[in-house]
Amino acid sequence: MKAVVFHGIGDIRLDKVHDPKLKDPTDAIVRLTANAICGTDLHMIRGTFPGMEPGTILGHESARTSATSTSATASSSPPPSPAARARNCRAGYSSQCDEANPNGKDAGTAFFGGPKPSGPFQGLQAEYARVPFAHADLVELPPEVSDDQAILISDIFPSAYFGANIANIQPGETVAVFGCGPVGQFAIASAHLLGAGRILAIDTVASRLAMARAQGAEVIDFNEEDPVEATRRLTNKIGVDRAIDAVGVDAVAPHQGPAAKVAKLEAKQHEQEVQEVAPKTNPDGVNWIPGDAPSQVLSWAVQGLAKAGTLSIIGVYPETARFFPIGIAMNKNLTLRMGNCPHRKYLPKLVGMVRSGLIDPLKILTQREPLTDVIAAYKAFDTRQPGWIKVELQPAS
Repeated sequence: MKAVVFHGIGDIRLDKVHDPKLKDPTDAIVRLTANAICGTDLHMIRGTFPGMEPGTILGHESARTSATSTSATASSSPPPSPAARARNCRAGYSSQCDEANPNGKDAGTAFFGGPKPSGPFQGLQAEYARVPFAHADLVELPPEVSDDQAILISDIFPSAYFGANIANIQPGETVAVFGCGPVGQFAIASAHLLGAGRILAIDTVASRLAMARAQGAEVIDFNEEDPVEATRRLTNKIGVDRAIDAVGVDAVAPHQGPAAKVAKLEAKQHEQEVQEVAPKTNPDGVNWIPGDAPSQVLSWAVQGLAKAGTLSIIGVYPETARFFPIGIAMNKNLTLRMGNCPHRKYLPKLVGMVRSGLIDPLKILTQREPLTDVIAAYKAFDTRQPGWIKVELQPAS
């Protein structure tokens, strides 16, 4: 079969690989009918999420056919353990399952197509895949939910809804969403679903800001105005009630406008951060270049929050990331909540929303590309080409 294979930082290829085989009694082999590129995949290719082993198939978002049912799988692993019997799974935190990750109980979230510390399980940007713990991990979808909708429910919608949920958004509150990529767009939609009164969306890519504006968000281009000053101005100098970091370690500093002056003063710190989170990089022209200010969004969010506000962090950070404005956060009595989404907890609810027509995730999907064109699609998504917000891959099979 064909699959997208990681060969090294800055080096991915569409290879012909062996078909997957069953290993355990609870495995299933599934035919992938649609899959997608995620920003998390870019972290690994750019070198900001270390530990990837050559030969790993990438990808963790898909819809698939198993036997006669179409299913969507939680992307952050097969997080449920056998029979979903572990304590964390039973408490709704399947992303911290004590049994899914073969590295042991002290290991973190297990991923499809992830780095060595996460297992890993071979990824889903392929024609077929092995799904461990299939009895708990596969979710049968109703006929009203299409494959295209399923790939968006498999990861980015649950991740965003989780981020909005742990932000503890109350009806009428003002929420800032940092990053208007795919997860950020669903974070805006999720904040609406949870009753936010106002949503401020911060980014600099015009097509992303346009999509956020179309959702009813008030947009802030951080290369045109300082996002901290803008949030204060728009909230009578109080700050926002809740903030969601949907960017993570590949954040970039402003390079023009009023915020660039502050960024220049912090340039040495940002350079040190990049060296720590991405000691090895392998750019290819304009592609695979790590963000130049890993903690930029964290700093903006903490400064822009009102006293006693809540910061929700769902953007990906590796364990090597250690810069955080803890002093400001502590002295403002902020609440910090974060982590990898326990997708299996939210899937039934979100499937129901899509089935009923309450929300249509396809509004975020902007490209459908054949798996044979995956490298070109990755490069366009990596450089944030205009209009390239969410990319579906269609396996040849």
